[in-house]
Amino acid sequence: MDTATFSARAARLQALPEWALWLRLTQTPSVGPQTLRQLLQTFGSVQAVLVQSPHALQQVLTQAQVQALQIEPPDWLALCTRTQAWLAQAADGVQHAVWTWGDAQYPQSLLSLPDPPPLLFAQGQLDRPCNTSVAIVGSRNPTAQGRENARAFAHSLHAAGCCVVSGLALGIDAAAHQGALQAANAFTCATIAVVGTGLDQVYPRAHQSLARQVAQHGWLLSELPPGTPAIAHHFPRRNRLIAGLSSGVLVVEAALKSGSLITADMALSQGKEVFAVPGSIHSALSRGCHALLKQGAKLVETAQDVLEELPQHLRSETQDAQPLQAQPQGAAQHALCEALGHDPQSLEVLLARSQLPLEEALVALHELENNGVLARLPGGLYQLVCAVQ
Repeated sequence: MDTATFSARAARLQALPEWALWLRLTQTPSVGPQTLRQLLQTFGSVQAVLVQSPHALQQVLTQAQVQALQIEPPDWLALCTRTQAWLAQAADGVQHAVWTWGDAQYPQSLLSLPDPPPLLFAQGQLDRPCNTSVAIVGSRNPTAQGRENARAFAHSLHAAGCCVVSGLALGIDAAAHQGALQAANAFTCATIAVVGTGLDQVYPRAHQSLARQVAQHGWLLSELPPGTPAIAHHFPRRNRLIAGLSSGVLVVEAALKSGSLITADMALSQGKEVFAVPGSIHSALSRGCHALLKQGAKLVETAQDVLEELPQHLRSETQDAQPLQAQPQGAAQHALCEALGHDPQSLEVLLARSQLPLEEALVALHELENNGVLARLPGGLYQLVCAVQ
């Protein structure tokens, strides 16, 4: 490379923000995190990498990689434009930022991953510290009891000083974020949502309001640049970041084949703790948790069970996560709660066990549902949501 060409390239790069140079490298085919680490170790900075001659780059790269690095990625400038527009949209106390490996705010726990994202796009209360973190994951179609368990664990864990990490998905993820938000304060990050799209989009769309609440009290993170839509293969990769950000992963409800078990496996491979909430032997959504328990995950019933296993566990006088307590009113409601137990039951089974007349049982079931003690499930089944005193 002659002096004039070198100077022109250097001047052009100096005019760009540093994150744009990182984006340039990450958009280059065949240059992944491991190769990028080698380049930075050899040349010192992304700016230095991008002004090297092909001959110098051959110290680290293959001939094919050197050739790829000489060609400007076709979508790079469009990505820079979208990213700059997204950064400029920060308002109402919600910050937008791009973090790279060298930034102080880049989560240090992610740097130990085999493939830490070179860029993290962050949105929310980014000045609030994120203390010991616990991930809560589970089914997108949980039972009412599973949803309440996730909410209660998240509420108590954040009240005890933990940040709750999840993926903003339907079901258990949403309940975990909501539980942490209910215990939010103005000083620490309540919850982190790690998403599988660019941060200028929300998936699922039904979680627009939830995403705004997370941004008001916590962080939204993505390794994907603005404009990236929801694509199936992004979500399993997102799970390694959920595990990487956390000291432990709590699985509330999960089928045997689910993304939650992928997250748990990733946590185990990273040397993290895995916790599971047991459930009914008759429920398909308990089988994933039971499989984890057989493999050595810790069975947990309260938030304190989780806190005791964290590397620097937090002790608190706050109440442990327990299902909400309810006091049924009247003999009929008591009889139906006793007949329900903790497994979903049909109306026919409840009538046989309680010996109540049909009309009286229907009235009592309606009152229990309105009071949040039980939930009506698909297929005409009923299930307790709250523990009954």
